[in-house]
Amino acid sequence: MATYDNLPVYKASYDLLLLLFRCSKNMDRDYRHTLGETIKQELVALITNVYRANCRVQKKVLLSNARENLEVVRLLMRLANDLKQFTLNDFVQANLYVESISKQLVAWQKYSLE
Repeated sequence: MATYDNLPVYKASYDLLLLLFRCSKNMDRDYRHTLGETIKQELVALITNVYRANCRVQKKVLLSNARENLEVVRLLMRLANDLKQFTLNDFVQANLYVESISKQLVAWQKYSLE
C-alpha cells in the first residue's frame, strides 16, 4: 500500500484544492462564503475518501463516494464559471485536474473490483 501522499489521485486532488483556495479569494463576497466554501468542503471530502480508500481493503463505497464528491465539484465549478467567478485560465486548469482525478478514480475502482 502506497502512502496516501504518493498517490497521483491524491496529489491532483490536493493541487485542485489549492487552486480553488486561490480562486475563491477573487470571488464576490456573496459567492465566496456560499458557493466557494461548498466547493472546498466537497474537495476536502473527496481527499478524505481517497485517504480512507487507500487504507482499507473494501474500497468500493469510498471510491464511489469520492467520484460523487468530484461530480458535485464539477457541477459547482461550472455554476461558478457561469456566474463569472472564475477566470477562463483558472476554470480550464481546474477542469484539467477534475478530468485527471476522474480518470484515476475510475481506474482505481475498476482495479479494486478485480
